[in-house]
Amino acid sequence: MKPTVLIATTSRWVPTARLAMALADSGCIVDAVCPRRHPLGKIRAVRKLYPYRGLMALRSFADAIAASGADFVVPGDDLATSHLHRLYNLELRRPAGLTTCELIERSLGSPESFPVVYARSAFMELARQSGVRAPQTEVIANLDELRKWITRVGLPTVLKANGTSGGDGVRVVYTLEEAERAFRALQAPPLLLRAVKRAVVDQDKTLVWPSLLRYRSVVNAQEFVGGREATSAVACWKGEVRASLHFEVLNKRDSAGPSSVVRLIENQEMAAAAKTMARRLKLSGLHGFDFMLEAHTGNAHLIEINPRATQVGHLTLGPGRDLPAALYAALSGDSIRTAPSVTDNDTIALFPQEWTRDPASSFLQSGYHDVPWGEPELLRACAGKRRKPGDPEFPGRPVRALSPVRLPRA
Repeated sequence: MKPTVLIATTSRWVPTARLAMALADSGCIVDAVCPRRHPLGKIRAVRKLYPYRGLMALRSFADAIAASGADFVVPGDDLATSHLHRLYNLELRRPAGLTTCELIERSLGSPESFPVVYARSAFMELARQSGVRAPQTEVIANLDELRKWITRVGLPTVLKANGTSGGDGVRVVYTLEEAERAFRALQAPPLLLRAVKRAVVDQDKTLVWPSLLRYRSVVNAQEFVGGREATSAVACWKGEVRASLHFEVLNKRDSAGPSSVVRLIENQEMAAAAKTMARRLKLSGLHGFDFMLEAHTGNAHLIEINPRATQVGHLTLGPGRDLPAALYAALSGDSIRTAPSVTDNDTIALFPQEWTRDPASSFLQSGYHDVPWGEPELLRACAGKRRKPGDPEFPGRPVRALSPVRLPRA
């Protein structure tokens, strides 16, 4: 019998739809719990969608788990992972909640890891204790602690807020004044106007409670490592890495945003670090690890974990590099049946990230442009959301439809 995988997401991030397609191609039945108007609704790979309601987040996830009869849950963003952790702790107190707890534990790994993967400083300290090369990281409670950190560690330094992803909660600061401004901004509760706008326009109510309750984020300071960014995506089962992908980041949407162009690499230090942390945390499911490749040594410094599926997890790049196939094999008990590699080109322009960033980018021609041609509705949805003049990040040149590629005609 085919295993049923429930993708759980609180955002409208397009790569979640790409992952659903890859999981379906591997043999899984795929359901999803997601916000309204999610790109997941534009693809044929998903059997059924369940509504995510930001004001009743845990109930949304619990209802979807019960209705889908899922064998496995894959969170698509950090907030979804947090919801699953909280749901586990809630159901643990109820005799009837044992089945849900077993599902979450099977999907994410040992519950002992839950508080660690969501807290940046705790994870980094565990990495250092495990012999993984990683920069010093500490929780910063106030401006006085921030000044002491800078006096001790120096500038530049990196400030990161817990519970954020895609670069939204990361600032690299070069002066004390810049650090203080960034700290206040990262720690501050979401603006009520922003929460209301997201709730009304996007039907996403996840910021309402944090805004009303004036919830302040936990901010961490991390030692700065100069060099090139890199990332790993892994499929784990009970602490064992079954498949992995390792990339150097060549281009990004913006300085702190997600990658838009990556280059496939073999890096033994990155691979060893991922295996060490997966084993130490007894992870299951899809996870990501971010690194800095130090400029003058090439040493790989682990800088954070993404306790969820990442935007490169759908890529099938040959034996040992097919995460959906590895996950299907673990769930079904079959041997891993790797799909053919989608490309022999090491450079991959992620869709729609690089096209959205710059439709005239040379990487769209020199690299493999990862366009889901088989899903025209998804393509049209992405094209409809391209940046327009007046947007803060508009590249300042005319946008051609999927330039230099074109949407297929209906």
